[in-house]
Amino acid sequence: MSQAIALVQAILGPNASAELARISLDRALASEVDPIRWYAIHQGLSEAETMARAAGWAGLAFVDAVPRQESASVDPGRVQALGEVRLYWSRVGGRDVAFAAPDFFGVLRLARLRSARPDLCRNIYLVPEKALRSFLVDRAGPALIDAARQNMSRYWPRAAAQLELTGPVRYVFAAILVLATLAISTAPLYGPEILAPAWFVLVMLPTALRMMALVTPLRRDRRYMRRIEDTDMPVYSVLVPLRDEANMVPQLCRTLDGLDYPAEKLDIVFVVESRSPKTVRALQPYLRDPRYSLRIVPDALPRTKPKALDFALPLCRGEFIVVYDAEDRPEPDQLRRIVNQFRRQPGLECIQAQLIIDNGRQGWLPAVFSGEYAGLFSVLLPALARWGLVMPLGGTSNHFRTETLHNLGGWDAFNVTEDADLGVRLARRKLRCATSPARTYEAAPVRLSPWLGQRTRWMKGWMQTYAVHHRYPAALFADLGWRGTAGLQLVLTGMVLTPLLHAGFLVTLPILFFAGRLGGPAMHAWALACIAVLVLGSAVAIATNLVGLARSGQIGMMKWQLLVPAYWALIALATVLALREFVQRPFYWFKSPHEASAGPEGEAKSPAQGGHYVRTQLAGYNRQRRGRKPIRDRSAAG
Repeated sequence: MSQAIALVQAILGPNASAELARISLDRALASEVDPIRWYAIHQGLSEAETMARAAGWAGLAFVDAVPRQESASVDPGRVQALGEVRLYWSRVGGRDVAFAAPDFFGVLRLARLRSARPDLCRNIYLVPEKALRSFLVDRAGPALIDAARQNMSRYWPRAAAQLELTGPVRYVFAAILVLATLAISTAPLYGPEILAPAWFVLVMLPTALRMMALVTPLRRDRRYMRRIEDTDMPVYSVLVPLRDEANMVPQLCRTLDGLDYPAEKLDIVFVVESRSPKTVRALQPYLRDPRYSLRIVPDALPRTKPKALDFALPLCRGEFIVVYDAEDRPEPDQLRRIVNQFRRQPGLECIQAQLIIDNGRQGWLPAVFSGEYAGLFSVLLPALARWGLVMPLGGTSNHFRTETLHNLGGWDAFNVTEDADLGVRLARRKLRCATSPARTYEAAPVRLSPWLGQRTRWMKGWMQTYAVHHRYPAALFADLGWRGTAGLQLVLTGMVLTPLLHAGFLVTLPILFFAGRLGGPAMHAWALACIAVLVLGSAVAIATNLVGLARSGQIGMMKWQLLVPAYWALIALATVLALREFVQRPFYWFKSPHEASAGPEGEAKSPAQGGHYVRTQLAGYNRQRRGRKPIRDRSAAG
């Protein structure tokens, strides 16, 4: 124990007493994280400075980065274990040298070995863990990219977009979708009236699903408010994929810095495309924070968000993992609440937080968008989770058990709505999903052009998901059963087909009017069916939005929901564009532009204003022992 205290004193500095070293070591060990990482965060030291002090105490050499060598490489078979590697052997200057990033107890062992073998210092160099990890990522780049692109075909050879979305499959799917839309839309013009009841039931099934969701009450569970002690919290990985988002970095880092979670247990990974040098430069001032790390994704097709996430997944060290986008502003306590929910329900494998659009006052388009999101995340998804049906996840703020994500093969790098696809995969493996009232705030597109590009990608991705998982219907049915398969049809078919049918009926009604089939006491059954479909479908969609807005506290957006029929017409246009892209450019990813939010949440913050929990003193420790929170000095530069 005396050696451990001596090492702590060396890390804390020459003025640290043995008593302070002992107390701070107790606190570090109680947190169940590596004490070296704990000191780097709580003492306001950089990771490099902490490791340099540890190396000096152990009598070992220190370098702040592993020298780059053209011959160095990483075995592709070890890619999935890169997050656990702490030592790398290399040949430098004609001799074998080990570059190590040991934990606290590893330093103690090396110090004892150094005493027994004084020549050891010529062969071992200590480096910061972040530097070693960056070197390994650079050396393993080709293997990581290969794994990111190929994992899905290895884990799901019969449900991978890369393999299943061949040209013939895409053309046949598009033809079936077009013919089905035309057949259903024109049935009132050419079909016998005896078919009207069956046609009406078939078309209204997605609306019936929404009606059932409307009358399904939310489960009110207040137990998530119980605060878990910091020492009991697990390590949490936060993946933040970025491309051309330099303008969002200050707001993003300010948001992440505000997370109410033990800093030493946060593993925040920025995943940036190499084609975004401005974003990389914007992040550099913040990377001194030990919580933050950067993974630069080499340029390779497909240029999609899920490929970038798959690239970084092997290096995530958290028990749980969440994805946040550049514009996301999660509530500070979201991670705590999610951990609480995972702990209370050990059978859960994925939890979707609630996404809230907070710029609805900037125009009618974001106002209706906010209603759509409210209806989806406050009404429909909670109902699907309660019923145990396939739950199409949101593209962000979905929380997973990391082991589960690995077992699923990660994300499909070739699917442009990897979230919905992952929801289907979870259901096919009979893994439970749930929703959480914990919120993440986002901004909706204000202008039509970016909205249309984003919605086109979403519609194309839902087409991809449907086509991929229905290539082998017998296997799908075996995985989901009749109930799950029926639920999948209602959810995905409703997403893709409903907007097209809405537009088709808008065309059909004028034709019926000019044919004289809408007026008079003996109105035709088809005319009644068409009017009922449009009125009831729009009314239920509006009601879903209104209930969602009421549940999310966005009462001011309610009046705009009368424009839902016009909004659906825009979605129909996006669906047509998506169908063309599905055939011609199935893996093209439209990158939505983002702007920093106005108001307090959107104010920029310089790197010097925060990001580190600085010096922990004996008084702070005693204060915590008395049940009071220690003072965190935020004034020091990070």
